[in-house]
Amino acid sequence: MDPAAGNENEQRKGDLMNALRTPDERFANLPGYTFNPHYIQVDGLRMHYIDEGPVGAETVLLLHGEPSWAYLYRRMIPIIAGGGLRAIAPDLIGFGRSDKPDSQDDYTYQAHVDWTTSFVTQLDLRNITLVCQDWGGLVGLRVAAEHPERFARIVAANTFLPTGDSPPGEAFLRWQTFSQTAPSLPIGNIVRGGCKTELSPEVIAAYDASFPDDTYKAGARKFPALVPTRPDDPASAANRKAWETLGAWEKPFLCAFSDEDPITRGAARAFQSRVPGTKGMPHTTIKGGGHFLQEDKGEELAQVVVDFIRQTPIAGK
Repeated sequence: MDPAAGNENEQRKGDLMNALRTPDERFANLPGYTFNPHYIQVDGLRMHYIDEGPVGAETVLLLHGEPSWAYLYRRMIPIIAGGGLRAIAPDLIGFGRSDKPDSQDDYTYQAHVDWTTSFVTQLDLRNITLVCQDWGGLVGLRVAAEHPERFARIVAANTFLPTGDSPPGEAFLRWQTFSQTAPSLPIGNIVRGGCKTELSPEVIAAYDASFPDDTYKAGARKFPALVPTRPDDPASAANRKAWETLGAWEKPFLCAFSDEDPITRGAARAFQSRVPGTKGMPHTTIKGGGHFLQEDKGEELAQVVVDFIRQTPIAGK
């Protein structure tokens, strides 16, 4: 779609919701971010994505989590595209250059799955290698499990797919409590706190760029509360069904977790014990990475993805 569509800064009306649109000028001259914007409409909302590399090449779908946006993948995209692959990194609704419904009630786990499914199907993405971190996995793994015919591989990096049947870790509960009680969410500093390397003030400001003020943060505020933490959570049944599909998933499934993330510690073992496609794969632990390993070790993770795709060719390709 025409990047000029990004010039609308006013409050707008979605199908059934009020939504805010971050002014384009807030995304100008961000460090390391030189990608052209692309847009698609989902449920009456504008969804932004980066699309780099050969259009006819195998697709790598890069899904971010909370409270980041596609900027998180800026160091990975050139390596993936340079490897002859098509790198697509959307901003989830409520984040980045995508529209932001201004009421927390408009954000549900199912809505995020539906919005992302619409994105994948409208672009008619196939033979996808999913790369997912944080909420990128909670959403992306659901989409892959519900539409397995569109996915060729999965790379899980610092993510999980909770059903609420097991108690969450203390680190996550602390974060969930903070997200719901803090007077304001300092987005850039939250990302900084999830990294092992020091972020420059300019990079911290880039993560803040999506959110001119707190009225834009309804999605960021709501996400942690949507993680299933009890067996009767609204998303628990759908996530259990997704695990049934993943329990029979024989396509290549790689775990590339970092070694210093307290939020998702142990999740790689859960995937490797339950997903058949993990057997014999070159799983890796990325040293020196925090929760946001794309910031700490982005180039290393990107090369892991490129090598994994080369090592697991699609039959007939």
